[in-house]
Amino acid sequence: MSRRSSRPGRPSAARTRTAPAAAVTAASPCPCGLPATYAECCGRLHAGAAAPTCEALMRSRYAAFVVRDAAYLLRTWHPDHRPGVLDLDPGQRWQGLEILETTEGSAFHTTGTVTFRAHFTDGGRADSLHEKSRFVRYEGAWVYESAVFAD
Repeated sequence: MSRRSSRPGRPSAARTRTAPAAAVTAASPCPCGLPATYAECCGRLHAGAAAPTCEALMRSRYAAFVVRDAAYLLRTWHPDHRPGVLDLDPGQRWQGLEILETTEGSAFHTTGTVTFRAHFTDGGRADSLHEKSRFVRYEGAWVYESAVFAD
């Protein structure tokens, strides 16, 4: 998930503010869709643990959009491509993540890709983002590098 907006990959336009999303707690199901609590899954990565694979990083970045953790998103972005500011749109509600394909990206690789579809609502209107994200190892850790939109 990419760029400077809360719709990963696309700049945000002026949005109507809506009520905040329900809080994700340590005991909540992880927003990334894996069968674990937020604390056991993406919350560990948001707190500083290293992602073991590019898919784990992708899932944790999606979860960071859900919990509005802009600092984590910026921290896990390759410094050569990282924006100075990340504008998270308060009107978007992330509804679910589908991992469609993963290539490479394990402990034995230096690059990898994750193709995914992220579902959201924006001002009550349902939409989705279909993207192929590229990840690289930077100083030993997986980071988001770039993306190509599939739709």
